[in-house]
Amino acid sequence: MNKFITCLSAALLLTLTQTANATDTLRPDQAAYRELYKELVETNTTLSSGSCTEAAEKMAARLRKAGMPESGIHLITVPEHPREGNLVAVLQGSNPKLKPMLLLAHIDVVEAKREDWTRDPFTLIEEDGYFYARGTFDDKAMASVWVDSLVRFLQDGFKPKRTIKMALTCGEETSGAFNGAQYLSSEKRELIDAGFALNEGAMAQLDEQGKRLMVSLQAGEKTSQNYQLEVTNIGGHSSKPVKNNAIYHLAAGLSRVGAYAFPIHLNDATREYFSRMADIKSGAIGEAMRELVKAPATASNLITDDPLWNAMIRTTCVATMVSAGHATNALPQRATANVNCRIHPEESIEGVRKTLEDLVADPEIKVTTKEIRGPATKAPPLTKAITQPVEKIASKIYPGVPLLPIFQSGATDGQFTGAAGIPTYGVGAYFIDPDLGGIHGLNERIRVQSLYDGRDFLHELVKTLANTTSAIP
Repeated sequence: MNKFITCLSAALLLTLTQTANATDTLRPDQAAYRELYKELVETNTTLSSGSCTEAAEKMAARLRKAGMPESGIHLITVPEHPREGNLVAVLQGSNPKLKPMLLLAHIDVVEAKREDWTRDPFTLIEEDGYFYARGTFDDKAMASVWVDSLVRFLQDGFKPKRTIKMALTCGEETSGAFNGAQYLSSEKRELIDAGFALNEGAMAQLDEQGKRLMVSLQAGEKTSQNYQLEVTNIGGHSSKPVKNNAIYHLAAGLSRVGAYAFPIHLNDATREYFSRMADIKSGAIGEAMRELVKAPATASNLITDDPLWNAMIRTTCVATMVSAGHATNALPQRATANVNCRIHPEESIEGVRKTLEDLVADPEIKVTTKEIRGPATKAPPLTKAITQPVEKIASKIYPGVPLLPIFQSGATDGQFTGAAGIPTYGVGAYFIDPDLGGIHGLNERIRVQSLYDGRDFLHELVKTLANTTSAIP
């Protein structure tokens, strides 16, 4: 028993020592931010068992403590979704002629099962230069910085010329869930009305050796859409198999979908991205990028074999879920698959459905469009009013690292604000490992230094844009 107590005490002492070592070298403002970040990350906001409302209330309490009046704090829930709350905070500017800016971030996270993770996904753990936990990057890094910046502005007595609005929303990570950004854009438009918005969607990239490659500014994104492929037949006893098997039909159709490559489409962001990335990569890859810009239809495998680059230049569709059969000793009566497509703005949701129908080339396979997440949006303009401040601050925080525009191959809540007439830009402030740090997967992580540097970057950017009198975008 005494040995057990001694071991327990030693473990507790080690934990306390590690925590102290993790914070004793931080600036006071960084230590305060780490506490805020920890609180937000450790608040479970999964759809199944968490509460965005609890997280929103905690962040609102921090703003109140910093001195934000109640008139600037708006906690928004709907009766049907009491745990999927949102927070809008408003710091009034001194110049009413300037359009407000909106700081957008989602606070819900992807599901995480403790039994699958090496560490507790809802305990912030600092280890070997990384923060581990669900949401450490996506998207509580940005959400925590927005709150932290408002707190610092309030504490410092900073009076922005441009009104700063912040919207922390729920529902971004789950198709079909109540989406706070969509609700605010359609039902509370005046509350988040702004001339432009800063959002997630861009990433600063590291190479395999940890060298900084680029800071990014997102201008435009794809539309995420799910389709169902379904085969039904009468089934029967497995001792008398027939060729008309629902599983075989579905499998053959999915194979044809998997082998297909949608047409290549370039826009202003991707043209500039590949033109500038060609100088960074050089060699055969650099030349392939130059050729891509000149003649997109002849893209080299050096480009299309890379999942990130391939996704930036075309619509992509991939099977994500399959379900079939009803008994181990029976012929399947039903086989279904979900195909998730990320649709380029040059193509339509119905057009992609028709392409899938043509690809499976089987009247037994019914292809239907599932719930539509939201409208497609046009890319916001990359004007100097937005690019120059980002580039200037990036060169200060990350000297020698170029800023490149990107086209987001995924989908963010910018889909809703953009469609509502608020040009929305993703800012890649955090350097992320080539494997994307386990985002949406196991053991999600972000480099500690990357988080603190990204915080400095975003805080200075918000302060700069809030005092810029030129029209943005």
